[in-house]
This record gives sequence, structure tokens and C-alpha cells, in this order.
Amino acid sequence: MMNGWGDGWGGGGWGAGEWMMLVLAIVFVVAVIVGIVYLVRGLGRGGSAAGTQGVPGRHDSPEDILKRRYAAGEIDREDYESRMRDVRS
Repeated sequence: MMNGWGDGWGGGGWGAGEWMMLVLAIVFVVAVIVGIVYLVRGLGRGGSAAGTQGVPGRHDSPEDILKRRYAAGEIDREDYESRMRDVRS
């Protein structure tokens, strides 16, 4: 033994408690990294991590887009109805 610390090969090696702490520390670091990635990706979509806009493979129908634009006030009722007739024909 060296000053009471052991040489790592004998009785002073790592026990089950130390290994468990190492595994938990690794799991914690991975969870923090995943959380940061999720947060950054969510902010990249305009702050809507759970939104459907910008999600690959998700395509809204033309009617859904018109409804959303009308609800947001981007187009007026006359324009909405005119475009909806065009889409449905």
C-alpha cells in the first residue's frame, strides 16, 4: 500500500459502489447532453419543440394551411373563401 491508498490491484481497488457511481455519472452526463440537443432543436424551430411546422415528413393539406393563415390574420375572410374554393375545385 502507498500511504493507505492501495495500488489498485489488491484489496484497495474499486468496489461495486464506486462502479455504480461511475455509471450514474455517465448516465447523467448523457441525459444533460440529450436535453441540450432537444432544447437547441426546439429553439431552432421558432421555440416550438412540440410543433408540427418544420417537422420532416409532415405535410399539411392546403385547407389546413389556409385555415391557419386565416386564424392568424394573415388573410381576410374574402381571400380565405376565394382560395378555399380554388383549392377544392
